[in-house]
Amino acid sequence: MYVILTYDVEVKRINKVRKKLKEYLIWTQNSVFEGEITKGKLSRCLNELTRLMNEKVDSLYIYKVENPKHITKDVYGVEKSFDEMFL
Repeated sequence: MYVILTYDVEVKRINKVRKKLKEYLIWTQNSVFEGEITKGKLSRCLNELTRLMNEKVDSLYIYKVENPKHITKDVYGVEKSFDEMFL
């Protein structure tokens, strides 16, 4: 499946959350990751993330696209891929 994942976490946890997400998805904007992932890997990723997060103040949104052929992505301005910028 294809997912778009966004997060809002306290500053002291941002780097740990970002580092963990980079193991599973593509970093496309500051708090946004996306990409193809299996249900098993997504479950493992979420399990690891919930251990890093404080669920009383942090949030994580996951948009699941079962069939990526039915999604379009329009980018206005410069399309960024942070993964490519820091390789």
